[in-house]
Amino acid sequence: LLLLSILITIKTNAMNIQTATFGSGCFWCVEAIFQEVKGVSEVKSGYMGGENPNPTYKEVCSGTTGYAEVIQLTYDSDIISFDELLEIFWKTHDPTTLNRQGNDVGPQYRSEIFYHSDEQKAVAEAKIAEFNKSGIWNSKIVTAVTEINNYYVAEDYHQEYFENNPNAGYCRVVVAPKVAKFRKKFVDRLKKDYA
Repeated sequence: LLLLSILITIKTNAMNIQTATFGSGCFWCVEAIFQEVKGVSEVKSGYMGGENPNPTYKEVCSGTTGYAEVIQLTYDSDIISFDELLEIFWKTHDPTTLNRQGNDVGPQYRSEIFYHSDEQKAVAEAKIAEFNKSGIWNSKIVTAVTEINNYYVAEDYHQEYFENNPNAGYCRVVVAPKVAKFRKKFVDRLKKDYA
């Protein structure tokens, strides 16, 4: 009976683990933000949306592969919902600029939600319609909502980039201010270590 109870608990817990994939500019910034979110257990930088197998960072940076820089995260939906993850996604980048976030320009930096289920697709599309109707941004949202396809984990040196390279120029000038702004705005969503 005890073994059955343990197995049911494991199965129940596993059923709450979900995956989300977002593109919203340089994946170093996006990864650094979502690593601090309560309920998120893993964040991997990667590439999604292109055709050629096993893209490299250099190839993706050319802007000609069709791939976007993305993060793929695993989260516990009992702690944070997909809708709440989307709120962080929307408010930590500009979803109205096409193929650009700040000085990072090119289709690899596009705003895109890669959905893993019909439910994620419906939630994302409803939010876009709601935001466009409300006029919360001065311009129309250009974020694409696309079914997951051709995801590849980025090279090892991109993983936990901000954590491993906090004094690198890009991290000091771009990533650190974005993370600081996120922490201030979403203090209630931070893991204990970051609060």
